[in-house]
Amino acid sequence: MNAVRPLRDAKPAGALAPVANYLAELHQRISSVTAGKPADYIPELGKADPNLFGIAIATVDGQVYAVGDTEIAFTIQSVSNPFMYGYALQHHGREAVLKHVGVEPTGEAFNSIVLDEVANRPFNPMVNAGAIAVAELMRGANQDERIANMLALFSSLAGRELEIDEAVYGSELATGHRNRAIAYMMLNTGMIKRDPNEVLDLYFRQCSVNVTARDLAIMAATLANDGANPLTGAAVLETQYVRDMLSVMNSCGMYDYAGEWAYEVGMPAKSGVSGCIIAVIPGQIGICVFSPPVDQQGNSVRGIRVCQEISNEFELHAFNNRTNVRSVIRRDYRGDVVSSNRLRTPEERKVLAKDGHQVAVLEVQGALFFGSTEQLLRRLTQLAADASFVVVDFKRVHFADTSARKLIQRAARSMAAGETELVFSAIADDGPLGPLARELAEQGEEERLVRVFSDTDSALEWCEDQLLARSPQVSTGPKFALSELDLFKGLKPEELRLIETIVRPLIFEKGEVIIREGAEAKLFFVLARGTVSVQIRVPRQGERKKRVASIGPGLSFGEMALLDGGKRSADIVADERVVCYGLAVEQLQELAAQHPSIMVTILGNLTREFSERLRHANEEIRALE
Repeated sequence: MNAVRPLRDAKPAGALAPVANYLAELHQRISSVTAGKPADYIPELGKADPNLFGIAIATVDGQVYAVGDTEIAFTIQSVSNPFMYGYALQHHGREAVLKHVGVEPTGEAFNSIVLDEVANRPFNPMVNAGAIAVAELMRGANQDERIANMLALFSSLAGRELEIDEAVYGSELATGHRNRAIAYMMLNTGMIKRDPNEVLDLYFRQCSVNVTARDLAIMAATLANDGANPLTGAAVLETQYVRDMLSVMNSCGMYDYAGEWAYEVGMPAKSGVSGCIIAVIPGQIGICVFSPPVDQQGNSVRGIRVCQEISNEFELHAFNNRTNVRSVIRRDYRGDVVSSNRLRTPEERKVLAKDGHQVAVLEVQGALFFGSTEQLLRRLTQLAADASFVVVDFKRVHFADTSARKLIQRAARSMAAGETELVFSAIADDGPLGPLARELAEQGEEERLVRVFSDTDSALEWCEDQLLARSPQVSTGPKFALSELDLFKGLKPEELRLIETIVRPLIFEKGEVIIREGAEAKLFFVLARGTVSVQIRVPRQGERKKRVASIGPGLSFGEMALLDGGKRSADIVADERVVCYGLAVEQLQELAAQHPSIMVTILGNLTREFSERLRHANEEIRALE
């Protein structure tokens, strides 16, 4: 056997490594445990060095923490059972597999020669009898194909090519008489159909696959990651069957110690007589402990101690409930307090200050499941009682299960028949609400349950536009006369006529860049028809740009050129066909030299506009704190 490897440095010099440090301390402390001995009923396993000891943890995003002998190869033994069971479920379906093996704990030793007296089938797939029945379900036209498929399964789970330890396989083959008795008993009851020796050959080989603690941690993390290998990204097992695997592991994975394990540790787990234990924390991590000395039940003594301490230290017991459904709502606010980034005219701002409370925004966060979604919908109902529009922002939702999506769809159907319009933002096809997003996208305009926007700012802007369209106080349509434009309010008729001599009417088509970031600021513009977007570069994301504001008719842009010239700080892009007035700063300054009141009035209008924007921004900041 391989010699004992020294403890690896779990913390690079100067690095913050709390998990690695904890594992190193735990490894050192549990190394002093000397109880148990390597299993010797398979002679080759009895040769294992009892001092070997490794702990590995793999996260669902592919980070691996390892301490001790985590690269030493050993045979997987019955830790192979849950993975073979998952394969059988995936390729044959639950109903067919349940005819071969049940899901009940036995309370007996792992190698007991006993079947369910009612169904004449093994009690569960974690004990030897059940694992032998499941081994027959490996697909392949002949034995070579079945062996190859079995190895391919384990290799895809580990993320590297695995091989069979021929010495251990030979030892299993030579001494596996009890397993032969089990196989022939199941042949007699019809639980297996093929030659028992052929089925046992595959079973002995699956138990003799060489793995390391690191491999098994990754395989366990694949279960924690809903069946997708966290290193390779390969979807090895379907999520629905991972649930079944973990359920049986939780009740049967530790043999006749399973009840005490569930009580003390509370993690779905599986042990093997080579001295390994895997444990799974769904959605978080996979754990493997390797230490050859096992107890009378066939479970690694150090492995049990390690898992007990990790569970207690970090409160990872399955029934330690940390879910607080009340935290699903981050905050809610009204449109008269927080507005969109659309720049509005004074008359529009006045209307929105009065009617903006009819728009409610509800920010959601965390995970959506039945309990948290019920809280969300209850608050949604309360807001809808006195709002014309309710915007639900899903930007901070990282998970949504089937029940959550069904409840949200029911709410959308219910509100579609009412007076309050429901608006969703930040639900993407590839996000946690992807299935819901795709279903909503497939609906036609007439049957649409809810409007969906890419972000909350766009949703808010749309709701504001609806309120403004209803108000008789707001003049809509183009603003071609200079006297209608806010920038020139207060100028005398003769002063307006002078400005008309230097105005250049300009037309830009949709998508055209009117102002480009970094260009010289020689012109400023007043919008007469259409809308434009203010876009800035997103740091460290190449050419990607983000809309930070939009501007409609009657408002100016690029006006900072009047104050300091210099370089443009953002792009201004036409959202549609745009008509605007362009004024050269130099010409306006020459005109103002002869008529100073023109510049005084324009700068006064600019100052009031900037002051109003700053005041409103401060109010929003206070509201969102």
